Amino acid sequence: MYRLDNRFASHDFRVVVVGCGGTGGYLAEGLCRILPPNAQLVLLDHDRVEERNLIRQNFTREDLGGFKSEVIARKLSKKADRPVGYCTLPVGMVEFRFSGLVLGCVDNGPARRDIEEKMEMTQWAWWVDSGNGENYGQILIGNSPEMDYPFRLSTMTCYYLPLPTIQVPNLLLQAPRVRSCAEAVEAGEQGPTINQVMASLMLEVARRIIGGTCSWMQLFVDMDTGSVVPVMATPDTVSSITGVKKRKLEFKD
Repeated sequence: MYRLDNRFASHDFRVVVVGCGGTGGYLAEGLCRILPPNAQLVLLDHDRVEERNLIRQNFTREDLGGFKSEVIARKLSKKADRPVGYCTLPVGMVEFRFSGLVLGCVDNGPARRDIEEKMEMTQWAWWVDSGNGENYGQILIGNSPEMDYPFRLSTMTCYYLPLPTIQVPNLLLQAPRVRSCAEAVEAGEQGPTINQVMASLMLEVARRIIGGTCSWMQLFVDMDTGSVVPVMATPDTVSSITGVKKRKLEFKD
């Protein structure tokens, strides 16, 4: 099986969590436990903590009114005894010029469009995007709009995968959520535990990419059937998504 390139992990790198609500808040806490010392963790979210967030997000009453990214960063920095950076600007106003991981926990097309544009400025960074409905979800892994010989046969390494928004273009059409996560639960649009499930799977994806053992490019979760279905990173899979001929995807030396 091909494994995703993890050269960035051999030196100082950055992990940016975009969106610190339902999934991102739980993900950030897990990252503090598994990230190596040479990894810088940064949380990005311009939303503030509201009363309705207390039901199912990683906040308490004393956090009300604070920026989500700042609140979680300060808590985790103290709890884990490691620096945790934060940014309270919208993702469209932030520069992405680093090696590492972008872990997207946003729920709308405009935010994903902003991440897509920022990925063009990164070097050796993977974008891992999560999204979910009531009791199901998906995780998509990608890093590039270019698909010229991304698979190296001699080392069984995958260097490039199509961006999540290329894999599933409809992600860009998703309208910003009108209901809060808590209201979505009450309306039956989201299960009460789906975000914790997605955060755990995102954490495992991040761990595997950093460790050089990740062979996935997609994961699909169905809590009604209790299943997690992976899609492996292979030339055949990429060819079926992009239409690029297999001979243009695999480098043989």
